Order: sequence, then C-alpha cells, then structure tokens
Amino acid sequence: MRVALKLYASLADHLPAEARDNRLELTVDDDTTVLGLIERMQLPRRSCHLVLVNGVFVPPEARATRSLAPGDELAIWPPIAGG
Repeated sequence: MRVALKLYASLADHLPAEARDNRLELTVDDDTTVLGLIERMQLPRRSCHLVLVNGVFVPPEARATRSLAPGDELAIWPPIAGG
C-alpha cells in the first residue's frame, strides 16, 4: 500500500534526495505500524516528538500498535524550543 511520510525541521535530513517539500511517497506492507515506519526510515525515536497520522496525534505508547492504512499521511516533528 502507499502512504506519505512528511518530516519537519532537523528530521527532514533523513529524507532521500528525491523527496519534495519534505514529503516522500512510500510503498509499505499492509501491517506497517507508525513505529515500524519510524524504524524503517532509521529515525531517532527520541527525535520523533510530535507524530500525526492524517492530522491526528499518535502518543508514544500507541505508535507500536497504530497501523497505517492506504493513503495515510504520517507527519513527524522533532522537539522544538524557542523563546
């Protein structure tokens, strides 16, 4: 199935060169979870702070069991500090 991955801020460095607008279309297995895709992309878990599927927050404790569906968009932001 096809899903989209969007990475923001410093996490965008983990995207391949062909990614456009911080977005990458991927083919994944039907049973792929949020955590499974994070691991597949070799993203540091500590940097995956804000995780959304189709705009809905996925808390850390649900990432290993939250399965992705065809057409889902997984968006991930690292921790951000500012003043």
